[in-house]
Amino acid sequence: MTEDHQTLALLLFSAFVAVTLGITTWVSRRRQGSAEEFYAGGRLFSPMENGFAIAGDYMSAASFLGISGLIALFGYDGMLYSVGFLVAWLVVLFLVAELVRNCGRFTLADVVAARMRERPVRIAAGTSSVTVSVLYLVAQMVGAGSLVALLLGGRSEAAQAWTVVGVGALMVVYVSLGGMRATTWIQIVKAVLLLGGTIALTVLVLLRFHGDFNRLLLTAAERSGHGEAFLAPGLAYGGDWTSRFDFVSLGLALVLGTAGLPHILSRFYTVPTARAARRSVVWSIGLIGGFYLMTIVLGFGAAAVVGPEAVRGSNAAGNTAVPLLALDLGGGADSTGGTVLFAIVAAVAFATILAVVAGITLASSASVAHDLYASGRRRGKPHSEVTVARVAAVGIGVLAIALGLLARDLNVAFLVGLAFAVAASANLPVLLYSLFWRGFTTSGAVWAVYGGLIPAVVLVLLSPVVSGSPDSLFPGVDFQLFPLQNPGLISIPLGFLAGWLGTVTSAEAPDEAKHAETEVRSLTGAGAV
Repeated sequence: MTEDHQTLALLLFSAFVAVTLGITTWVSRRRQGSAEEFYAGGRLFSPMENGFAIAGDYMSAASFLGISGLIALFGYDGMLYSVGFLVAWLVVLFLVAELVRNCGRFTLADVVAARMRERPVRIAAGTSSVTVSVLYLVAQMVGAGSLVALLLGGRSEAAQAWTVVGVGALMVVYVSLGGMRATTWIQIVKAVLLLGGTIALTVLVLLRFHGDFNRLLLTAAERSGHGEAFLAPGLAYGGDWTSRFDFVSLGLALVLGTAGLPHILSRFYTVPTARAARRSVVWSIGLIGGFYLMTIVLGFGAAAVVGPEAVRGSNAAGNTAVPLLALDLGGGADSTGGTVLFAIVAAVAFATILAVVAGITLASSASVAHDLYASGRRRGKPHSEVTVARVAAVGIGVLAIALGLLARDLNVAFLVGLAFAVAASANLPVLLYSLFWRGFTTSGAVWAVYGGLIPAVVLVLLSPVVSGSPDSLFPGVDFQLFPLQNPGLISIPLGFLAGWLGTVTSAEAPDEAKHAETEVRSLTGAGAV
């Protein structure tokens, strides 16, 4: 990377950080003492604003850089990631958004506790939510360290370490000072930047091929070295039955996990009504759908313009496909256009990481304060709970920085898939059973959470991701017993099964009156906060 790239990228980074810190400072002057203000931004956001914020929360650096890179390397099989991430929102729209908004206040545990004994349910759901959030957060922090250090030309361990520390410090400032209101506006700004940058690159790719998408695909297939196989299923996941089952497992985790991600569920509480929550999801589906369609163009564009070999030579996982594409579309490494486009992509990637980690940190600190802390102190004042949430944000930030520094040299791509798998295994079963099963009990809720959470974590520890192969986290040892890299195919059914078993074997009688009250509230909004 030339010095011009680094200087311009640093200037754009600094501009984005200055804008976001300005937003946080402005918001911090407003009243932030109440739990409703800190966790939900006063529930004053419009459906359009919340839709942009949801899109900003969901479109991470893994989507912007990772999916495009996978498509550039594996063609059709990489494109299936885009489909999985998008289809997941239909589950959210039809089964979750309105009902969660009507039944809860700030977290997932609120929905379940509405008809169960609070203490055991809040501890279980809070533990699961924090686990999912930390896994997601560490992946983002490690991505920040490696990606931003690479884009700035600093490949040394010190550059990566200071990047992780800087992102973690900014994350803590955003959340502890600005709460949900600042986090939401940061996500809106990030979504606009990301969509703008993606649209510009997509238009340039299509102009390079005179608007002929068929020619783009054929050129990508030719340069891939795989011919027509590049445009057909099986290049990445068709080698053997294990890889095919792995793809099914990953697909289940992606499609079902979104509805259980704590930082996505918390966004439904920032609007005044359930109707607004549904309209927020419609806005986000439109924005996210357009974005993922463009990642397909960028991925095949990188394969056609840059070439898979050059992409793989720069980064084995393909994470630098979009920056390399921007450099080429702008006129090359020594051109002004290439320098500008490259710097813009770097700045957008940085903005993406900052916005996503802020949303995740807020959701996890809310689970610590509102679920774990409040469950042990039933009559705690709202102000003390907000104070705990701020302290929790600092603690989670320090933990994420420490884990990010420890794991910066490891392959942590599995962490995102694991976060989705844990969310689908532990959070989704208890959420759906609570909303739709009349006979569901407190024991069933606790069993559903731990029955999905524990197997998901144990199966990953025993998978080839952790040991037993040269690409493992610990290649020197071998305690691999589970052949799949993603546990979703096993752990998701186990979560649902555990919830059913815990309910039918429990001596506790279901509270039908509370279920009827929850059902009316979830469907009509009567009594919703």
